[in-house]
Amino acid sequence: MQKLIVEKKFDNKKLSEFLYSHFNGLTSSTFYKALRKKDIRINDIRIKEDTIIHEFDTISVYIIDDLLYKNIPIDKIYEDNNILIINKPIEIEVISKTNQESLTSILKKEYSYIEPCHRLDRNTTGLVLFAKNPEALNILLEKFKTKQIKKNYCCVVYGQMNKQEELLKAYLFKDTKKAIVYISDSPKKGYQEILTKYSVISNNLSKNISLLDVELITGRTHQIRAHLSHIGHPIIGDGKYGKNEINKKFNQKYQLLENYKITFSFSTDAGILQYLDKKIVKIKHSFNLD
Repeated sequence: MQKLIVEKKFDNKKLSEFLYSHFNGLTSSTFYKALRKKDIRINDIRIKEDTIIHEFDTISVYIIDDLLYKNIPIDKIYEDNNILIINKPIEIEVISKTNQESLTSILKKEYSYIEPCHRLDRNTTGLVLFAKNPEALNILLEKFKTKQIKKNYCCVVYGQMNKQEELLKAYLFKDTKKAIVYISDSPKKGYQEILTKYSVISNNLSKNISLLDVELITGRTHQIRAHLSHIGHPIIGDGKYGKNEINKKFNQKYQLLENYKITFSFSTDAGILQYLDKKIVKIKHSFNLD
């Protein structure tokens, strides 16, 4: 049985919309069958219709997990006694704020201890680093904080870049209520400085697109997506910071953005993880410009 509390964004929305957003494997046939059998309750009251729900309602779902969640394959790229690196697929959170299954919750079924050291957006693919014990987690979080672990992303953007490589500087404001960020070229109250470094890997002039390697010098929410869009080169498929007409042109529903390389470069002692110094874990990016 799954028990969920309705968030504000689903206030006055249909029950079906709420449940489909929380359970990626739930089908309409399973949903309506559960309604007929009265296997769904709202505030402990059995219902038989797709009704309207409200913020703070308690939804109890008596459907087995196999019918609620998709079977998501786990692609393990590197593993030792202390760390695990996963190639995250699309449409899954690293950590879920709701009861929806996440990459971390799946791994917790297999490991007695497993915690992520960083996150990727739900629809960003690529490498995610996990710690397999508390000591490793503390070290890795510190190494990320002091920039002794580097992440490189690749992405496909619209247009041709002015320079082969460049360090971009701007300022970012995070609107937590709207779950969106805004970029400014000049300092403003509430804005934080961001630095985004890119280099051009390849381009396709006929399609007017470019494949970039991007390194986050600062790591802010949605930084790559928002910063590249701000300079006029939105990531293809980005529904939040991109352009709908461009996404439709290339028939892309999700942003073509992938964390494809993690580099360990320790300038201070790393304790039990010292053996990782100078190690590079890399996957071949999945984007084809042809």
